[in-house]
Amino acid sequence: MLNEPSYIPDKIGWIEVVCGGMFSGKTEELIRRAKRAHIAGQKVVVVKPKVDNRYSEEDIVSHNETTLPGLIVDTADQIVLLTGDAQVVCIDEAQFFDKQLINVANTLANDGKRVIIAGLDMDFEGRPFEPMPQLLAIAEYVTKLHAICAESGTMAHYSQRVVENEERVLVGETDAYEPRARHCFRPPVDKRRGTPVKPITKKKNNSNKD
Repeated sequence: MLNEPSYIPDKIGWIEVVCGGMFSGKTEELIRRAKRAHIAGQKVVVVKPKVDNRYSEEDIVSHNETTLPGLIVDTADQIVLLTGDAQVVCIDEAQFFDKQLINVANTLANDGKRVIIAGLDMDFEGRPFEPMPQLLAIAEYVTKLHAICAESGTMAHYSQRVVENEERVLVGETDAYEPRARHCFRPPVDKRRGTPVKPITKKKNNSNKD
């Protein structure tokens, strides 16, 4: 169930956080909410940290290649300067910002803006990924999404690193991570255990016709 407001009063701000592990659809959900606000006639600004250039240098892109134009920022402080006339501010990959993002989110919400934040809530070792825990605490609305475990096929909320690198921040996608369930999570680094997902095909009708 997605926890987001259905009614947006004028000049009243709040914070929504969309969290979860890798491949759980966080950016997809942020884009969905941004598009709905745009359809409603609201001024929407979407930002992401400069370090996240996996799919595009500028656009916000989900793993499913859903795209939305965005702004690139080096630090959280820049977000306030770039979103002065926005009604809705969307911030992707929040875990790549420092703790100043907490003050930025509160400033924007106190200024009457709807603030939508997406990010990983745990790092590759299963530890809370700052500043996400603090953002979860101050948010009015929280949505936790889950992926499908690459090993067991059950619900996954851990991001398993599958390359030999123990830096806490390692920007990557399927080349570096797999979604894992709790009982399949082996930190800090594990071998790749998932198999490629086969495309859904239409079942052939082999019944004889008269």
